[in-house]
Amino acid sequence: MDSLPYSPILVITFAAIATYASRGLGTLLSGRLQAGDEIVEWITCVTYALMAGLIVRMIILPIGALTETPDWVRIASTVVGLIVFFMSRKNIGLGVLAGSASLACFMWS
Repeated sequence: MDSLPYSPILVITFAAIATYASRGLGTLLSGRLQAGDEIVEWITCVTYALMAGLIVRMIILPIGALTETPDWVRIASTVVGLIVFFMSRKNIGLGVLAGSASLACFMWS
């Protein structure tokens, strides 16, 4: 660990600055944006695309503890999450919670 070409404190400091700078910029700009603006719709679409990409990645190429789960369990949990998502008027939080809970239940039983 002594031969690291960088200081961990420096890396953590720069990461904190980047994190808080983006949050501060978001706070400054949030008062100027309206819910129907094109940029807000674009950000929403990018957010959904990132979430979908991550979910597909976890289903097709799982890593860590998910490698021990059968394919059918991951697919069934995704279907449950999607059903709850659409039944709850596209509430991502409920969809993710339902998918995660069903994955836990399938693996527990």
